[in-house]
Amino acid sequence: MANLHNDRYDEIKSLLKRSKLLFEQETQVNVAKDIETRINQDTEYETADSDEDDDVNVERDKTQKYRISGGILALHGKKKSDTDITTDDKIAFQETMDEFVNEVSDLVDFNILNVYKNSVEWSGKLIDDDLEFIFTIGEESGIYINGQMVKVDEEFLQLVNKMQQFYQKFKARWAKVLASRKRTQSTEE
Repeated sequence: MANLHNDRYDEIKSLLKRSKLLFEQETQVNVAKDIETRINQDTEYETADSDEDDDVNVERDKTQKYRISGGILALHGKKKSDTDITTDDKIAFQETMDEFVNEVSDLVDFNILNVYKNSVEWSGKLIDDDLEFIFTIGEESGIYINGQMVKVDEEFLQLVNKMQQFYQKFKARWAKVLASRKRTQSTEE
């Protein structure tokens, strides 16, 4: 019985957190300093830091996170200038989230979209179907789905088809962003 109460408490706590974020998203003025402060307060998110804590001389990648319309975009690079955000990055991220909601599922929890030098990774969870997804472009390019005891029926196949169609748009958009970032970096050097 105590387990049931704990599960309900955790669920209510999670729902309250989501509603608070939605409310803040609608009423909050987008001020760069406020965004940076909120990102720094987020402790649940992973960074691209190396696991090699022993070697002091290892140069670590720089990571800068940006909150855009309730989602988080993390830019990774060797230099601080590699983590600067552009208008194209912001637009691509916003359009990616909007199109996913319109084309695949409107009940989704998005995780951080990570942009590395040669790859992009984005994941989330489809709440209705209790499925986690990962979209990647780069070396491990593709769609990855994680679920437990998923019923394979017509509805599931339609969902997978929607995700596959959306992935093609995702891949095209973010490949252009990666190419643009590479051109910008090579002209700066």
